[in-house]
Amino acid sequence: MKKLIGRLILKLAGWKLRVPPEYRIKKGVMVGAPHTSNWDILYTLAGMWAAEYRPKFFIKKEWIDKPVIGAVLKWLGGIPVDRSKRNNLVEHSVELLRQSDELILLVPAEGTRSRVKEWKKGFYHIARKANLPVILAYLDYKKKEAGVGKIMHLTGDFYKDMEEIEAFYKNVTPKYPEKYNPKIFIRPHEKSSDE
Repeated sequence: MKKLIGRLILKLAGWKLRVPPEYRIKKGVMVGAPHTSNWDILYTLAGMWAAEYRPKFFIKKEWIDKPVIGAVLKWLGGIPVDRSKRNNLVEHSVELLRQSDELILLVPAEGTRSRVKEWKKGFYHIARKANLPVILAYLDYKKKEAGVGKIMHLTGDFYKDMEEIEAFYKNVTPKYPEKYNPKIFIRPHEKSSDE
């Protein structure tokens, strides 16, 4: 059912889907970028559902506890997190992935729709500790294209891996380009261009 819903949303919005068959894996950490608009979650889920991925994402427990919206969010793939407790989300994520035969964990690496100095590094640490690939999903508003452009097996060399991820997203056009910093991490020898 989600596959049909995803295809319908993309068709109505005039979007194309690009996911090579060999990228349709069952387990991994998915990064969706750039993230500059509320529309991103709709097109990301639609694209991934149409490609037969079933991504799950963390959301505040308070939202899941709400009677109607909570059920909808769980159906969409929401996993509740109690922010009132000190949670090590990286370790929790790794444990969930280890316990699952099939789980695509969608992690918002930018953490916000606004321009950031650099991405949050949680997705990287989760993938490394779980020994799973990073799935580079994207939304290109210029091409009106949703897809997965690369499956990365991390080397453990953080800067080399991040440079490869940064290079991949460099040519992807966000909805609001001014809200996206194409330099996704700060090198040790440089200051952020936003400083």
